Amino acid sequence: MKIVSIIGARPQFVKAGPVSAALRQRHAEVLVHTGQHYDDNMSAVFFDELGIPAPDHYLGIGGGHHGAMTGRMLGAIEQVLLAEQPGRVLVYGDTNSTLAGALAASKLHIPVAHVEAGLRSFNRAMPEEINRVVADHLSDLLLVPSETAVRNLAAEGITRGVHVVGDVMSDSLLAADVRARARSTVLDRLGLAERGFLLVTVHRAENTDDPLRLGAILAALGDAGTTVVFPVHPRTRGVMAKLGLAFAPNVMPIDPVGYLDMVRLEGAARMILTDSGGVQKEAYWLGVPCVTMRDETEWVETVEAGWNLLVGANRERIAHASRHFAPPAARPFLYGDGQVAGRIVTTIEG
Repeated sequence: MKIVSIIGARPQFVKAGPVSAALRQRHAEVLVHTGQHYDDNMSAVFFDELGIPAPDHYLGIGGGHHGAMTGRMLGAIEQVLLAEQPGRVLVYGDTNSTLAGALAASKLHIPVAHVEAGLRSFNRAMPEEINRVVADHLSDLLLVPSETAVRNLAAEGITRGVHVVGDVMSDSLLAADVRARARSTVLDRLGLAERGFLLVTVHRAENTDDPLRLGAILAALGDAGTTVVFPVHPRTRGVMAKLGLAFAPNVMPIDPVGYLDMVRLEGAARMILTDSGGVQKEAYWLGVPCVTMRDETEWVETVEAGWNLLVGANRERIAHASRHFAPPAARPFLYGDGQVAGRIVTTIEG
């Protein structure tokens, strides 16, 4: 079977690595990179470190408002699909690339498989929530990470084609953690000690596009009382420059890092503070306490297990959590066992 896989952003590169490797053992995969994340530190380095094949089509569509970006992707993906004539399209997650890929395929009556289907934050103000809801309703094959996702889809009337396969990010992380400990020198380069720092990521529009929320988060990091390592997303850096916001003295801003360096930083941190869905899961799998600077999360099981604390963008709650949050000793098995890519391919074939 010929399968066109649509990717464009960092979390999708992480998921696509093991799936592409499994797919290509028995099928012809055509990899399309929309260009949504185009910075080398957020794109090219991931292809190298994860062993992802070079894209067959690079669309170069990044930046701009959501509607304009998605529209340009839709037209360009449609042309690729018309030329390639695949038997199926594979989309990942909840980005504009996901939505454009699912919509282009459905308009051409090409079956769509959605990896990481069924997630819901129930916050329609999030662009990602709209993307994932629409992609799910356009897909005939919904590859979900958990029973919670199954229930979410059933509540929307989607019960056919739903398969619990687990979360494929576990495949990438479990392999990368071993390589990162052997190869990454990021701790030495930054002068960091194991468990001697907090790691922060902030990139979601709900935080970066709201000056009050972003200001509160930055102020809370200054209240943390320890070194805070902050790989700064280009979106966040641009907004900070526009608003004249600065980092506190204890905050170490760095450019985005490659996947192995990021995994090493996550595993060595005393705590992770983030608004990223992927980083919440990585923190859980690595056994690192996570504080999520959002008002809700799709990964509710991590909160229920006591390893993920939702604090919104409240300065006092973030600062208090950064000093005092401690998870329970038990950490239940969640989402992935490192064998998810194989189940995805088997499910597609079935």
